Amino acid sequence: MRKSVRCGDVIIGGNAPVSIQSMTNIDTRDIPRVVGQIRQLEEAGCQIIRLAVPDMESADAFGQIKKQVKAPLVADIHFDYRLAVAAIEKGADKVRINPGNIGSRERIQAVVTAAKARNIPIRVGVNSGSLEKDILQKYGGVTAEGLAESALRNAELLEQMDFEDIVLSLKASDVALNYQAHRLIAEKTNYPIHIGITESGTVNSGKLKSAIGIGGLLLAGIGDTMRVSLTGDPVKEVYFARDILKAMGIRPGGINLVSCPTCGRTRLELERIALEVEDAIIPLARKREALGLPPITVAVMGCVVNGPGEAREADFGVAGGDGKGVIFARGQIIKTVPEEAIVSQLLELIDQDMEGHR
Repeated sequence: MRKSVRCGDVIIGGNAPVSIQSMTNIDTRDIPRVVGQIRQLEEAGCQIIRLAVPDMESADAFGQIKKQVKAPLVADIHFDYRLAVAAIEKGADKVRINPGNIGSRERIQAVVTAAKARNIPIRVGVNSGSLEKDILQKYGGVTAEGLAESALRNAELLEQMDFEDIVLSLKASDVALNYQAHRLIAEKTNYPIHIGITESGTVNSGKLKSAIGIGGLLLAGIGDTMRVSLTGDPVKEVYFARDILKAMGIRPGGINLVSCPTCGRTRLELERIALEVEDAIIPLARKREALGLPPITVAVMGCVVNGPGEAREADFGVAGGDGKGVIFARGQIIKTVPEEAIVSQLLELIDQDMEGHR
């Protein structure tokens, strides 16, 4: 079992479920807009939120923002140790640093001392674009071995200062390299691991790389907290992170939607129905998470060949006919309804199921 640390009210590692993170993309000094974006992220299901702290004015703003939101906040620091110390004193629940670019041992010690005084963890963040020169020379460039060595080196530096509330992060934009580096680090340490694909791209291209990269790590049992890094609205990162965990079946309360690809036997507008169900189950999934309910599967099937069997195997489902659908609930036929009532009837069943657990 991996070591666990606490970030605000969120446990990272140990037996805790994989938590979802994101990062604001608004100038931290713009307090009202940042607070608004954090609240949007909270509403979307983000559990830990990181803010850039590039100057002392941003550190001061961090403290004011912290007073107005509920989610744990992480201060993202590069180069200037004084910003890390200031952010910690302003109430940061965690700081993200790369000890290699903070400077002297004395400066790193100042950050560690502040973190210990507030009993908060430090995330050691190593990226493929920020490896130490000696490691690049040793391995002839960016390699999985180099990423792992850098992360372990920096963690050891903190250990020498009697600090072990560490979260390790080593990210690359190359999916295969990223996977190999994480496999190496997972074998050599029991610190909790923050996973993701850095600089993965736009919402379209980045989703594909993130699904493969993060999904592969989760299947290998690696990852205690995660961020999907996309160019654009960070709220979309959270929604897609939830989708990944839901597809893996490891998100409590998730709703897994399965639907057939359609064929010439389909006699109803299955694509429209599936999309409507997909949109509508998002708030229902959040309710299930809040109640701590296990994941469920909803099947939207289009014909009488495989449809009844697949729908019967799901918790809730519909098998389509000619302009109508047979509604199933946990293996039992509930009713036959016209096509236009399929979505509402499925949603009603899911909602009734939750009501029974309140």
